[in-house]
Amino acid sequence: MVAAALLALVVTACGPESPRFQASDVTGVAFGHDFKLTDHNGKPRTLADFRGKAVVMFFGYTQCPDVCPTTLSDLAAALQKLGTDANRVQVLFVTIDPERDTPELLSQYVPAFNPTFLGLYGDAAATAATAREFKVLYQKQPGSTPGSYSMDHSAGTFIFDPQGRLRLYVTHGQGPDVYAHDIRELLRATS
Repeated sequence: MVAAALLALVVTACGPESPRFQASDVTGVAFGHDFKLTDHNGKPRTLADFRGKAVVMFFGYTQCPDVCPTTLSDLAAALQKLGTDANRVQVLFVTIDPERDTPELLSQYVPAFNPTFLGLYGDAAATAATAREFKVLYQKQPGSTPGSYSMDHSAGTFIFDPQGRLRLYVTHGQGPDVYAHDIRELLRATS
């Protein structure tokens, strides 16, 4: 019995090292499997379109004063840290405000952080369905005029491995180093 345990330990030590993530490992969760939205160029998109790349998905809106631009800036900095591995990553910004976030606005706002980033949108029903699939909460908060409302929303980021499996959840404010580290680990583990 002791010999079998030692053999198992030796075999495990010689095998490939499991990724050591800094964000929350959510591998195997029963949500966040797919979406059907349109990118800011007018092309219908699903998760399968990005197979072979790590996919980083964040829900927000262009009028967001702090969380959304900070997250997109952190993701842009993370891609710089990844160097050539950044070519194996696709960042998706999903609007939770399709009323104001037109394809034209998304096409100006999202790529301003990095030209490879894509903005995704849907009508109110598609937005709600996608948010439900990812357990993202959002709610309109009235402003002083009808068009000046704000949106309360969940502020985490989802990361899929190149096979399209949801693997990580990064809470807001963890910074570009956590994104870069964990994306590099995902890419290394699936090469």
